[in-house]
Amino acid sequence: MNANAKAETEAVVTTIPMQETSLDIWNSKYQLKTKTGEAVDKDINATYQRVATALAQVENKAVRSEQKKNFVWALKHGAIPAGRITSNAGAEAHKPATSTINCTVSGSVEDSMNDILEKNHEAGLTLKAGCGIGYEFSTLRPKGAYVAGAGATTSGPLSFMDIFDRMCFTVSSAGGRRGAQMATFDVHHPDVIDFIQAKREDGRLRQFNLSLLITEDFIEAVRNDDDWHLSFPVTEKEAEDEGLDLNDASQFVYRDFPILDGYVVNDEGKVACRIYRTLKAQFIWDTIMTSTYDYAEPGFILIDKVNQMNNNWFCEDIRATNPCGEQPLPPYGSCLLGSVNLTMFVDNPFTDKASFNYEKYRKVVGIFTRMLDNVVEINGLPLPEQRHEIMYKRRHGMGILGLGSTLAMLRMPYGSADSVQFTEDVVREMAVEGWRQSLALAEEKGVAPIMDDDFEITPKMMSKCPQLAQDGHKIGDKLKGRILHAKYSRYMQDIAAVEPELVEKLAEKGGRFTHHTSIAPTGTISLSLANNASNGIEPSFSHHYARNVIREGRKTKEKVDVFSFELLAYRHLINPGAMPFSDDADKKLPSYFTTADDVSPAQHVDIQAAAQKWVDSSISKTANVPTDFAYQDFKDIYHYAYDKGLKGCTTFRFNPEAFQGVLVKEQDLENTLYEFTLDDGSKVNLKGNEQVEYDGEIHTAANLFDALKEGTYGKY
Repeated sequence: MNANAKAETEAVVTTIPMQETSLDIWNSKYQLKTKTGEAVDKDINATYQRVATALAQVENKAVRSEQKKNFVWALKHGAIPAGRITSNAGAEAHKPATSTINCTVSGSVEDSMNDILEKNHEAGLTLKAGCGIGYEFSTLRPKGAYVAGAGATTSGPLSFMDIFDRMCFTVSSAGGRRGAQMATFDVHHPDVIDFIQAKREDGRLRQFNLSLLITEDFIEAVRNDDDWHLSFPVTEKEAEDEGLDLNDASQFVYRDFPILDGYVVNDEGKVACRIYRTLKAQFIWDTIMTSTYDYAEPGFILIDKVNQMNNNWFCEDIRATNPCGEQPLPPYGSCLLGSVNLTMFVDNPFTDKASFNYEKYRKVVGIFTRMLDNVVEINGLPLPEQRHEIMYKRRHGMGILGLGSTLAMLRMPYGSADSVQFTEDVVREMAVEGWRQSLALAEEKGVAPIMDDDFEITPKMMSKCPQLAQDGHKIGDKLKGRILHAKYSRYMQDIAAVEPELVEKLAEKGGRFTHHTSIAPTGTISLSLANNASNGIEPSFSHHYARNVIREGRKTKEKVDVFSFELLAYRHLINPGAMPFSDDADKKLPSYFTTADDVSPAQHVDIQAAAQKWVDSSISKTANVPTDFAYQDFKDIYHYAYDKGLKGCTTFRFNPEAFQGVLVKEQDLENTLYEFTLDDGSKVNLKGNEQVEYDGEIHTAANLFDALKEGTYGKY
């Protein structure tokens, strides 16, 4: 293809008209306005200029102007910073107390009333700044355990989670943006069944996503039909006062626990735990599966895999993630995000000459890496511990969006062998280019401070990485962070298989950051700035569907119609009359137009596994399954995900008895009846998509039912 033809194709693709809903979401979420509502950003290009200017201010004066031009170019060619950057970078004059960081994790919540309330306070400040936050709550003693200081028994972790839930709802209501929280919980904890079933209660813990920390020994116990001990640590004082025999294996076990201070710890760093009860591992597994099938929660975090593959394996013990799970982080860890819109790199879409422009893609990834690294300097995080973490390690998480749309443009069905290979290729290219930039930026601006620090080799490090001993290192030896990071992390060893000289130089000199890749759900930025390209790594939910949007001033969510980007592009470039579900041969979409319903759970996992190999953090992905999907087949998804080496797994099955979700198909609403009881006691049944006037507003029956059931009516 000659240069002019290429330019014409690109111009056509990038000028596909923005749909009204996309512009509307930009206007409500990302367009900077004064406190009186006047527009500061006149259009989307002005938003790009604002963000580029703010990020270029970090640069040396000599290159500032040139880098700003590069940044604007990248923003116009597929680089999309995450929502906090797009909304808040360069906005100090109008909202000075906000952050550019999407993801944080709380400090470890210690088992004391003082620390619980202190972490609640810190979380409130974090949410107020616009950040999402994750916590592990299985550090709190189980319900019914005795608290010596209070002379009474405790109400357990879930009751304290309720406090955080209400705080989040209140803070997000005040700030106009829904707060986002993740609660993780260890599968060893005595209250694990209560945690699994917590959301069966209407309205409870709705400001949380819930995920279980699943260990390898638990999966093996399920497969072997073994017993499973539910346990919690005993304090040194309890062991001494009660004269406990901690060697009695029928009453106590030693296991990993994130907090050591005040507990009994053995030479391997494991903590003595009292066995509260013993259940069949299979019973716990079935309880998890039933809840996930019915309520889409809890999600799975395969925590051993997370820690095994962590680039900072030598100094971090990860126990929690950000609210959507793509960023496993240490205590007070934080990470900024950005995504590259893959649809911007398809030449000759929907034709037999369709191809992906890797040269342009690598250029955008290279510039975007510099941009995201600059965000660290303007992080706006509220807590000193958070600021230290991000400055010390300089984590960022660059990912992709629009994979499903791009596959359609390349004429590859999502989940096919070709699509799996493309996914691996495109994520690998991002990863390798990112580490090239890490080295170049380190040489220009300096390494992340962790790279030059010395770390003493401990017994735990030796057990995690046998290669240390094979290379002649001993307990007590000291190694630089850059060596432990580049030479001994399992992920960087995979990068070395592709670019060995690059990784050798990173071990010798150190990189600018410790982590580079992470695939976020990208729901709002995909819908707005990417004109509804498919979310993150997902297939398109549908090509014409409804999205439930929180609107300021409305008492329920508003249902808005949207079209997939690939449908808009196909109609613009190929067939203006094309529509999904059409019986007219002239209007039918090609078979490679895949939606979530067309993708099997195994195909979802295959795509995620292909990307995960080259993602050094994690991936937010949901395997959508039909309402009538067989329960037995559903259970197998999680075993398959474990066998494929994933760090996490989440599923969603439309279940109107529980909730309807953010994305909804018209057919599901049409087929679901909602029953309302009127003031006189009579009942009326309405289809989910029927409009109903209530309290002076028009609502869909489904949204009104959800809001009344969950207690959120009039509280958005």
